[in-house]
Amino acid sequence: MNRKVALIVGLQAFLIIVLFWVLVFYGKDEYDSYNQAQEEEVATPNRVNENKGATIVTLSLETQKQSDIQTASLSSSQHQQSLNALGNVISIDTLIELRTRYLNAKANANIARASLANSKQDFQRMQSLNKDDRNVSDQVMLAAQAAFKSDQAKVQAAETEANNLNDTMRQTWGETLANEATKEPASANLQALLLHKEVLILITLPADSNVKAGESINVVPTGTKTKSISAKLVAASPQTDTTIQGRTYYFRAPAENLRAGMRVSVEMKDASNNTKSSNGVTIPANAVVWYAGKPWVYKKQDDDHFIRLPIKTDNEMSGGWFNRSEQLAAGDNVVINGAQLLLSEEFKYQIKNENQD
Repeated sequence: MNRKVALIVGLQAFLIIVLFWVLVFYGKDEYDSYNQAQEEEVATPNRVNENKGATIVTLSLETQKQSDIQTASLSSSQHQQSLNALGNVISIDTLIELRTRYLNAKANANIARASLANSKQDFQRMQSLNKDDRNVSDQVMLAAQAAFKSDQAKVQAAETEANNLNDTMRQTWGETLANEATKEPASANLQALLLHKEVLILITLPADSNVKAGESINVVPTGTKTKSISAKLVAASPQTDTTIQGRTYYFRAPAENLRAGMRVSVEMKDASNNTKSSNGVTIPANAVVWYAGKPWVYKKQDDDHFIRLPIKTDNEMSGGWFNRSEQLAAGDNVVINGAQLLLSEEFKYQIKNENQD
């Protein structure tokens, strides 16, 4: 009896195991089909495609509203090419030294000229007395003549030295600064330099550039983020910067944040005759999205299509950047809010393509 019960129990267990594996075998295909159907139902719709190498993102009007996609119309603008130049705050020690020597030479000439006037009178008197029955001897007259000629030579020597120093200043520092340095008393402009209220900056511009009298520029010490300093044109300079080739000009600027030997960066408008203003558009700063180290904007082609276009950030303007491109014109709409979302859609598209590959 016990054997029969054990046999029946074993047979039932065997049948249960067989039925379980039969269910697993036949139910696997249905389970896979169900999962595949579920995945197809929740698959993300493809919103990105390419057209002639350009990436186009498609978003319905409803999705745009939900994602707070906002656009703005581009405005036309003009931009005049600017010059990026370098300069150097220079020491005026040699100019001061030449000025001092020049003034000393002029003072010596004045002293010699005063002595010459006296010696000339003495010589003329002695000469007259010598002719008048030799009231004075020839030796006394000759001594007075020698003193007169000596004073003449002193005046000529002092004047020659002063003229030579003036020529040296003109060759080294230019006509304008030489004229300032030879004035006595010193002019207000020279006094500002002598008292270190202002400094002199040597600016090097491209060979085909030019600046106009009275023009001012903004300079910033190289490598710093200090506020720009206004500098005014003094004159063209005969000096050159040995490290840069180009035309050189003197500018003067307040000495508060500038010291002799400092390098300065300059940005100024190109006033050359062959430079004309360029027509383009202003790209708002909040429309720019960075990808792969480059700036881009999304242009709205129609109600639900956006295309990503490259721009340039070389010419900064108030509130954005000036651009000149055939793909962007005044009146075009660019995304100013939500550009990062459109870029994310592109990333999803790229990842999906990689998985399919």
